[in-house]
Parts: sequence; C-alpha cells; structure tokens
Amino acid sequence: MRDPHSVIIRPVFTEKANYLKESENKLIVEVDRNANKVEIKRAFEELFKVKVEKVATVNVRGKMKRWGRSVGRGPAKKKAIVTLQKGERLDFIEGM
Repeated sequence: MRDPHSVIIRPVFTEKANYLKESENKLIVEVDRNANKVEIKRAFEELFKVKVEKVATVNVRGKMKRWGRSVGRGPAKKKAIVTLQKGERLDFIEGM
C-alpha cells in the first residue's frame, strides 16, 4: 500500500466544495493522478480517522495557457469527492 500522504495532495476550497461539505457531508480533495478509489478511501480513513462511505473521482484536464505566441497546457489533476458516513464530521481549518 502507498503512503497516505502521497495519495492525498491537498483539499479544494471553492464555493461548490464548501456547499457540498455543509449540505451533503462531502469533501473534495486533490489526489495523485494514479490513485484509485480504494487507495483514496484507505488513505483518507488512515489520515483523518473518519469512516468513508463512498469515493467519486474526476479527471481534470489542464487548461490551455498562452505565453506570447507560444501555447501550452497547464498540469492535469485528479479530484476526489469523498462522502463521509452519517455522524462523521471533518473540518480542515478546525486545527488552525
């Protein structure tokens, strides 16, 4: 099994992520592009000591960028939408 810190990269703080956290008990995190749902679930449960009900993943293509005449592409990412079981709660900013 891979190291949980190499699977989960960082949390995503957007309006949609905040809405999902408050209304449906779902958290959005950026994960390693090669991680599968089982690895994400195990890493999340081991790092944060919460029970995960479901994991959905989204592959996000890199955005097109321009630097003068040259065109390039930003890095691609993978996001995971983690649904916690009822009664479980996790707040990333709580400890700060």
